[in-house]
This record gives sequence, structure tokens and C-alpha cells, in this order.
Amino acid sequence: MTQPGQLDETDSRLLHALQIEPRASWQELAPVVGADAATLARRWSRLRGEGIAWSTGYRPPGQMALLELECEHGRLQAVAEGLRADREAIVVDYSSGSRDLLVLAQADDLASMSQYSVDRLGDVPGIRAVRTHLINELLIEAVSWRLRSLTPAEVHRIPPPRPPRPRAAKTVPQDLEAALDEELASDGRAGVGAIAARTGFAPQRVSDAIATLRAQGRLRFRTDIARTYSEWPVYAWYFIEAPGKVVEMLRKQVTTIPEVRLAATTASRYNVILAVWLRRLSDVNRLEIALAEMFAGARIADRSVVMRIDKHLGRVIGPDGRAVGLAEDRA
Repeated sequence: MTQPGQLDETDSRLLHALQIEPRASWQELAPVVGADAATLARRWSRLRGEGIAWSTGYRPPGQMALLELECEHGRLQAVAEGLRADREAIVVDYSSGSRDLLVLAQADDLASMSQYSVDRLGDVPGIRAVRTHLINELLIEAVSWRLRSLTPAEVHRIPPPRPPRPRAAKTVPQDLEAALDEELASDGRAGVGAIAARTGFAPQRVSDAIATLRAQGRLRFRTDIARTYSEWPVYAWYFIEAPGKVVEMLRKQVTTIPEVRLAATTASRYNVILAVWLRRLSDVNRLEIALAEMFAGARIADRSVVMRIDKHLGRVIGPDGRAVGLAEDRA
């Protein structure tokens, strides 16, 4: 079996291509990746089956927040496992430093986020304290992070999503949209025929609905890789305090920092929060120094290294970083 950090070149090229267009066909990707369609299908089946990589269809973020949770002694794992079924908790990280868990949460609006962070988390046994950092603006989303295994010219050759047919319905019925949400959350590459067979909708309606929802920005896709199988196995969060002018500078320049997977401005004591992937633990301090030099006047008030990911976009993550199953939504 492939060991952490030992994906071969074809695996890495395939995953990079799928990060760019998760639903591209194997025939479309074959000339870019440099392997035939059957080989790509076989490799993806192995990577997905072993939990090394997975593709997800999801709704765009509504109101988001980063929640810092302090837990009672001996209750940390029970709390994390209890949050797996919460649809609002899209990421649950065991972290070092002054918080036990970091939860990236998503809700429809501010009122719904308040209900989750105050009412729902207030009912979870073992949580001692919750600190909520409301996200004002996402500067970088993790969906845009890339493995960098393809050249710019090869990236340019990957076809974009197909637009809706001219005759496709401009609106998608709620029952069809709900069915697609469920199907694509578990497998972002689920075939139209397979979805149609499981849901009872005609294949053309399924195809049209996916294209329409993507074109309207109401459905997104992403391909993720277990970080322990990448060249950036160290995952850390930085909590930054910065004057307004520095925040504007950071907004323009943070996209040039390749280690950053998520960058957000927040309505809290920390007005900028970053999530990064790094090659080694010592790079946590090196990147902190580089950030301080790049954004003079900003202060990194705190940082946390993620010890383990428990949940990521509806998937339960095992201790070795691989996806081990789907989290069931709370009824």
C-alpha cells in the first residue's frame, strides 16, 4: 500500500487535475495527466477507496465562523465525536495551544450561527467554553489550494465545467436539488446515470440540474487529499491582529503565499485568521517571521498546530489523515 508522502507522479498529477475540475471525465484528463482513461479511473478508485483523496459537492458558504472550544478533562474525544453529525460543523480539528478543538462552522445566516454556537453547543456535555470568531470575508478558500504537480500550460488545458444546455430549465425543483445535495456530498464524481438510477430522476434532468446549479454558483465541487499524503503534512492556524490599512494590504498579497489554504477577515479580537499547510513543524515559526516582515504592523497573537483532523466536509478522518467514512447529519 502507498505510504504517507509517497504518492507517485501520476497520482499527484491526477489529483492536481481533479482539484481544478473535480467532475472532468477521464477522457478529458488523460492527455493532460499523461495516462490513459482506464488507468486514471483505476488510480482514482484506489485513492478514494483507501481514503487518500475524495471529491465533494457542496453548497457555497453562508455565514461562517471559526469556533474555539475548551473541553473538560477527559471529554475531548467525546465532544469531537458528538459534533460529527452536526451539519454546521464542516471541519473539526484537535489543536494545540490555548484551545482544544477548532470548529469551522457554516450556517444559513447570523441568527442560525448564533443558534448553533450558543444553543446547540451549549447543550453538548463536556464543552467548557466557546469563543466565536465570525467570518466577514473569505480571502482564500481551501478549494483553491493546489498540489502544483501540473505546469501552467497543462492546467490551462483542463476543460472548465460545461455550461447548461440552452433548453435546460432555468430553475431546479427543490426535491431534485435536495437529492443532488445528498448524492454529491458523498461522492462529488458520482455519475449522472448512477444518480438518476438511485433518485428516480431522468438522467437529462440530473445533468441539466448540476450544470444549472454550478452556473448559478449554488453548487460547488472540490477534491481533497489527506494532508499526510502530501508534501505539506503540518497543518496550523494563525490568529492575527492588524490595523485596517494592514488588513487591506494583506487582502491583496495573501494570495501570493502558497502555504495559505484559508484566509479570512473576522469580527473578533483577531481580525485575520489563516489556515496553512507546511512541510515541517519548524516552518510554523519561519512562516510567522515571514508574515511579520511582509505585513509590518500586524501581530500574530496566537497560533495552533492541528494534532489531528476529526471531521472534514462531511467525512470522518482517521488518525493517519485518511477519510474513513461519512459523518451522518444530525436529524
